[in-house]
Amino acid sequence: MTKVLLVGESWTTSETHFKGFDQFGSVRFHTGADPLLKALKGSPFEVDYMTAHEAAEGFPFEMEGLKAYDIIILSDIGANTFLLPPDVWLRSKCVPNRLRLLKQWVEEGGNLIMMGGYFSFQGIDGKARWRKTPVEDTLPVTCFPWDDRIEIPEGAVAEVLEPGHAVMAGIEGAWPPILGVNEVELRDGAEVIARIPEEQGGHPLLVLGAHGAGRTAAWTSDIGPHWLSPAFCEWEGYARLWQNVLGWLVAR
Repeated sequence: MTKVLLVGESWTTSETHFKGFDQFGSVRFHTGADPLLKALKGSPFEVDYMTAHEAAEGFPFEMEGLKAYDIIILSDIGANTFLLPPDVWLRSKCVPNRLRLLKQWVEEGGNLIMMGGYFSFQGIDGKARWRKTPVEDTLPVTCFPWDDRIEIPEGAVAEVLEPGHAVMAGIEGAWPPILGVNEVELRDGAEVIARIPEEQGGHPLLVLGAHGAGRTAAWTSDIGPHWLSPAFCEWEGYARLWQNVLGWLVAR
């Protein structure tokens, strides 16, 4: 089995309900990981899922912890979660820089993919803050220094530029619509497999690359709603796509 660590794709919302003179609050926990976890169930990929709030303290601080995994997926989680664990934020202690650790892990043969979202790449209001980090150094794309969201409410159907590539094996026909991506800039030598149509900006969607002895990838849309339509998540090509991409990451 190929060991995969999926990190992020969770959030908590706080709501205030007003009923005339009176009001009360409620809190809800959400996860956007279910479509990908379902797609990989029963596959050769064994996934450990670490929510965003767990990652603050639970993501490994030592190389040994990272080397337990063949692939790490960062999805909709900002750099601050890794840079400001409680020991730093609350206790002003020195701890290993986990972004530098991730870069070293990739250089030594680890395989990393960043999925898109409001807290991926540079993110909403620029708050994901992956620009000019050691993790960005490993990716086949770079981040812009601003709010990088490209909202596509009318939907966009991806253009596959490399239909013969291994990650496209078994995927035929038009893809279901995507409702948004993070805007990124390609590195020299990056391989663009799919993009948004030129008339909607031509933004890269699936990009492959390498760093040191490791392979890396960038998927600039969500892995589930809201940027992926329900039709995309239910599409038979969804599971095939991600099993292909993860398979490519570990193929040597």
